[in-house]
Amino acid sequence: MTDRPIVVAGAGAIGCFVGGMLAASGRRVALLVRPRVKTEIERFGLRLTDFDGSETKLGAGQLALSEDPAIFHSAGIVLVTVKSADTADVADQIAQHAPEDAVIVSLQNGIGNIAVLRERLGGRRVLAGMVPFNVIAMGEGRFHRSTSGDIHVGEDAGKTAAALSVPGLTVRASGDITGVQWGKLIINLNNALSALSDMPLAAQLANRDWRRLFADQMAEGLAALKAAGIAPVSATPIPMNWTPALLRLPDMIFNAILGRTMKIDPEARSSMWQDLKQGRKTEIDYLQGAVIALAEQNHVEVPLMRRIVALIKETEAAGNGPPRLTPQQIRAVV
Repeated sequence: MTDRPIVVAGAGAIGCFVGGMLAASGRRVALLVRPRVKTEIERFGLRLTDFDGSETKLGAGQLALSEDPAIFHSAGIVLVTVKSADTADVADQIAQHAPEDAVIVSLQNGIGNIAVLRERLGGRRVLAGMVPFNVIAMGEGRFHRSTSGDIHVGEDAGKTAAALSVPGLTVRASGDITGVQWGKLIINLNNALSALSDMPLAAQLANRDWRRLFADQMAEGLAALKAAGIAPVSATPIPMNWTPALLRLPDMIFNAILGRTMKIDPEARSSMWQDLKQGRKTEIDYLQGAVIALAEQNHVEVPLMRRIVALIKETEAAGNGPPRLTPQQIRAVV
């Protein structure tokens, strides 16, 4: 199946970076893109930069670009990278155009997209995935990976993870992809704090007040998962249940540990920050919202998380971009 194209469904920042790295390694890649992104790549090509200083350039002719979902017609693998709210629509497009034996891989935030894809795609092979790193769309065809980590994809007999793993983009097979996804979701709870602060991730994590806020929100999430019998898998060598205590440590100790487990570009930002900056609806309902739903099912109180959801929704409605709140302002009514 690797001789057939890998089609990226909804190539935004993550999709362009992943698709570009695959194409740079000689894979046949097609991107289903919005008109703006298509025009940008046709004009500038793709320039993929990394937190480690490396750079990869591709001409527009090294990938197929289309706004038409008919591009799925010969796909061997479809990588779904759309926002969670668009999952049902893209699933219907895949069902209409992609071959029955195409493997569908979700590289999306949250944990509910797989159920939507499987429901709408019948008996097709659908695999969950997890992308641990952030990618920032810098304009003029440049997409910058700003944090470290390897992609994880559910283990399958067709060895799909191995087929997607190329130099500079490691993809690992996971036997517990649900635990991996929940682990990523718990870490992604910080996306909202990053968005509300209007601070780069590195600067935010260097501030103990912000880390304590993140730790308290994470503790709520871990309590909800424990009550539901879900064991999240950590993306770092540090066990997930230790992370809130780690976040609360003094700056010097925390920074020393973080530096050994994760690399963060000084200008790294969360995808939710990018959404607020560009006036788009965020994925708060698929991150904090998923944990709140789980907490309600298991009678766990999550007041801080509810407060953060309310603030994000207020900010979305105002349309003025990230509000630059302080930790104290976020905690105000909790």
